[in-house]
Amino acid sequence: MTSTASSPASAPKDPWDLPDVSGLVVGVLGGTGDQGRGLAYRLAKAGQKVIIGSRAADRAHAAAAELGLGVEGADNAECARRSDIVIVAVPWDGHAKTLESLRAELAGKLVVDCVNPLGFDKKGAYALKPEEGSAAEQAAALLPESRVAAAFHHLSAVLLQDHSIDEIDTDVMVLGEERADVEIVQALAGRIPGMRGVFAGRLRGAHQVEALVANLISVNRRYKAHAGLRVTDV
Repeated sequence: MTSTASSPASAPKDPWDLPDVSGLVVGVLGGTGDQGRGLAYRLAKAGQKVIIGSRAADRAHAAAAELGLGVEGADNAECARRSDIVIVAVPWDGHAKTLESLRAELAGKLVVDCVNPLGFDKKGAYALKPEEGSAAEQAAALLPESRVAAAFHHLSAVLLQDHSIDEIDTDVMVLGEERADVEIVQALAGRIPGMRGVFAGRLRGAHQVEALVANLISVNRRYKAHAGLRVTDV
């Protein structure tokens, strides 16, 4: 009788072994707003090809021209069609309508939602909870043919747009259903100096991540800061 040595178990995947995303085109829906414009600037400065999307193409062209760095502007539909990854940075009150109108253009795309459903009253900012559970889960429900992840919620638009700042010291919480998609977003975040993308669970946990922005707004108001997050021991 012959014996066969069993093959050694494969080593676990290094969680920091992330893909090369430098050749991917990134579209930013809502790229004329503060958060979207800031993300577009940082990614383009890091060497990413970026297209700014807006409901009005002329506004997108103007914002792209102002940023330079090879950034292009287009209406939302063209931006979605031409991009490999699409970041959703539109206002919460236009979130559902925007995504519904782009369902066909976003089919097959990796869609990264960074929208924070918030309300404001005399006590300050507070989290809203959409029927689906979170903005990211609403996006997943509205875009059944897209792959939806959630990230970039806790970034200061002021710091993102400040051209005198070279590095932004913060972690980016990334949530999603497929490891490969999450790692693409982590790698994209890591293209921006000072940032690191950290896996933070599946989309069902997105509400907590989105809601934390209300707390950061309170921190910033009290301490006159532009606070971000760092995850320790990883």
